[in-house]
Amino acid sequence: MNISVFGLGYVGCVSMGCLSKLNHRVIGVDISNHKVDLINQGKATIIENGIEELIKEGVNNGNLSATTDSALAVQDSDFSFICVGTPVSNTGEMNLSFVYSVAEEIGKALKTKDSYHIIAVRSTVPPGTCKKVSEIIEEQTGKSVGVHFGVISNPEFLREGVAVKDYFEPPVTVIGSNNKKDSDIAKNIYVTIEAPIVEVDVSVAEIIKFVNNTWHAVKITFANEVGNICKKLGVDSHSVMELFAMDSKLNLGKAYTKPGFAYGGSCLPKDLSGLVFLANNNHLSVPMISAVESSNESLKNRALELVLESGCRSVGMLGLSFKEGTDDLRLSPYVDLAEALIGKGIKLSIYDKNISYSNLMGINKAYINEHLKHINEILTSDLNFVVENSDIIIVSHKLDEYKNIPLKYPGKKFIELTKNIHKEAKLSNVEGINW
Repeated sequence: MNISVFGLGYVGCVSMGCLSKLNHRVIGVDISNHKVDLINQGKATIIENGIEELIKEGVNNGNLSATTDSALAVQDSDFSFICVGTPVSNTGEMNLSFVYSVAEEIGKALKTKDSYHIIAVRSTVPPGTCKKVSEIIEEQTGKSVGVHFGVISNPEFLREGVAVKDYFEPPVTVIGSNNKKDSDIAKNIYVTIEAPIVEVDVSVAEIIKFVNNTWHAVKITFANEVGNICKKLGVDSHSVMELFAMDSKLNLGKAYTKPGFAYGGSCLPKDLSGLVFLANNNHLSVPMISAVESSNESLKNRALELVLESGCRSVGMLGLSFKEGTDDLRLSPYVDLAEALIGKGIKLSIYDKNISYSNLMGINKAYINEHLKHINEILTSDLNFVVENSDIIIVSHKLDEYKNIPLKYPGKKFIELTKNIHKEAKLSNVEGINW
């Protein structure tokens, strides 16, 4: 199938690479000349396991290309994915201007196109968005949805760091449509992926990502609060939560049930805020969900307290992105912690092998510039330098290269924000955040 992908950020870039691997012909669209040039050079616009190879392969075999010309992309495709960002305000209200702007561009292109065209909204959006997209395109074209074009919801369930694997091995493929013809065409895209395809009402598909990510946020917070109580009582919190997670019938599996650090990134905080806004906007009280962010912030404060209580004034941090395997710094809890430490007059140095300031782009770069203005002065590519020049080291990421560090430096103090270092050994110089 000939497919156009609007937005070459995280979801768009991964979608392009994976779709081309499935032998679809894909043309990407973005307003950024830099991103378009990267794709056409066979390079990914993001750091993500396996995506660079897929983009290069797709360009080399002629399945992949990119352009800033949205009209050309629509004319040369039968199916369009909208994968642009939907940032939220401080109140949790979602900014859908990028989605609607793309809808206008697609509408203008469809005005002179005779063949049937389907638009799939892949971005996380609140219920009613696809209806608005349909109205915008109808206004631009003078044509009717369901007759001359279709609009569906096709939410993604991609986790940064393992997004390519998640694309090819999803738990479920969700197609939200009120038109059987549109659903049948969309299903053909995923016919070779071994996962159940569930057809639901558009509004169900639109809200499921909010619900999923809010639940993930709740699970992380729940595990951390249990961990804090267990630590205070001298109980092994990981043993407690391992036992809790064995009940797959009621407790829904192990994902996000490990006591650890605060959640962050571009999905969980955004979708949690979005769901709270939807409730508040409809005059509904959701005290537990509303309290999740406050509890999450308290864990960042607890990490700060552990450092300050140690009396150490020189601190190293191993890992800055919101999770290992990515360079995404947006809403990273480790950025917040670093910012707070510097605000307390702490001398800080940071090591993260996936982050190079010169390679950061767009919103990601703007975010770190806003929160850590002197990032270049504290970020280094030398792991041993950070450890040797710090009195206490915060281990943010779960990586093999960090496992032996406490043994190598027995005179240093370590705070684990994720349980990683010598799971079987009880080292006196290592303390967990909530175990």
